[in-house]
Amino acid sequence: MTDRLAELTKRLLEIDDIERAAAVLGWDQMTYMPQGGNQGRGEQLATLASLAHERLVSPEFGDVLRAFAEEVRGAPEGDVRHALLRTVQRAYDQATKLPQELVARQMRLTTEAYESWVAARAAKDFSVFAPAFAKMVDLSREIAEALGYPEESYDALLDLSEPGMTTKVAADLLGELKASLVPLVEAIAEHKERVDRSILYGHFADETQWRLGLEAITAFGFDFSRGRQDRSIHPFTTSFGVGDVRITTRISEDTFASAFFSTLHEGGHGLYEQGLPAEWARTPLGQAISSGVHESQSRLWENLVGRSRPFWRYFLPKAQAAFPSQFGQVSVEDIYRAVNYVEPSLIRVDADEVTYNLHIAVRFEVERALMRGELAARDVPEAWRAKMQEYLGVVPPDDLVGALQDIHWTGGLGGFIGYSVGNVVSAQVWEAAGRTIGDLPERIAQGDFAPLLGFLRRELHQLGSRETTDGFLRKATGQGLTTRPYLAYIEGKFSELYGL
Repeated sequence: MTDRLAELTKRLLEIDDIERAAAVLGWDQMTYMPQGGNQGRGEQLATLASLAHERLVSPEFGDVLRAFAEEVRGAPEGDVRHALLRTVQRAYDQATKLPQELVARQMRLTTEAYESWVAARAAKDFSVFAPAFAKMVDLSREIAEALGYPEESYDALLDLSEPGMTTKVAADLLGELKASLVPLVEAIAEHKERVDRSILYGHFADETQWRLGLEAITAFGFDFSRGRQDRSIHPFTTSFGVGDVRITTRISEDTFASAFFSTLHEGGHGLYEQGLPAEWARTPLGQAISSGVHESQSRLWENLVGRSRPFWRYFLPKAQAAFPSQFGQVSVEDIYRAVNYVEPSLIRVDADEVTYNLHIAVRFEVERALMRGELAARDVPEAWRAKMQEYLGVVPPDDLVGALQDIHWTGGLGGFIGYSVGNVVSAQVWEAAGRTIGDLPERIAQGDFAPLLGFLRRELHQLGSRETTDGFLRKATGQGLTTRPYLAYIEGKFSELYGL
């Protein structure tokens, strides 16, 4: 390690420590903290955000970064320092455009918005959340203007979580998905009777569901000596380092699928976090490539593995042992078909694979209209209902299962496109894994997930941020981001299930 790299790394570690400390407070806020702690927690998070931002934008950090950049210019192609410079320079450029006061205000407002969101959910009334949300929309516009953008302000927000993403690229991606998925949903609706999901409903004891979900992700490879699962209103994953990765879930005793697939989903996120390169921990190079790539891992384990026939050949006996009265007489084909039932629904996190991206289209178009000033915060429920009717043919009876269902808007706009990117990337990665592991379905049927996890560790997890999304995809799959493998997977799987 050169002197310039050592000095830069020292400063990066300090910033990361502050941000991870804030992440601990954020995790606590959403899991165990009493409601009365919200205001104080908001101030604590604002202070930590200000401290991290202050260190990153300081003249001293800028000097160290420029000196490091000079050193890297002479490094050979492929030297890891080029990737480190790219990731740090991006973070520095973004941070220097945002005033420290704005960063602190965002943290305070996030806490205020979260508190009002929880209250609004209890009342099933978006108007309780609307005042805080209106402030968050204004703040999102302010952040976008500070960051700058190529065409429209929404570009700046998309780029924060999905580097290089623009509104046009996102709209084109969702357009391709809608063009195939909307008619597929309509065709499936005419053959609904071919799939029965009634076995997934009844009474499923809370603690038994909890244990079964943990058994599944332990088999996948989630290391509970370096992670844990807790409960939250909205499932999420957070990491305080490769040795401490936290996931959460929520359980409803009247259905099996919700908590089980939530645990698989968050477990996929957790596996990615546990696989990031320890040698670059606490630096931007030791982080995930993007939210979309992160989502590809959760969707891969939840759907391409967890909703497959081979998985249920392995896991059905375990589910039967846990719930003998519910699943004792169920066959692999019965449960495979049940967990792949397609029906337009109200809740995104419980949506099937065919309709899921249509939920993202609703949110993307609402957010874009908000950023353009074409939609007021108070009018979101009406716009939401209209788009749900247009794309999914269902209308929420109240705001709890409508515009209040996601926690994301308590922190700002722009975070949803990663879910559709993740779906698309998951199929590309799955296809590549299948080519590399010739007997992948049989391995899964035997409960041997090590070859798949090993492939993901080598081709993605251990990269950290050394590659861009495009660079990673081209090396791992041989092509850039494309919807073709995903749509082929969806159309093939569900045409067979529904006899289309």
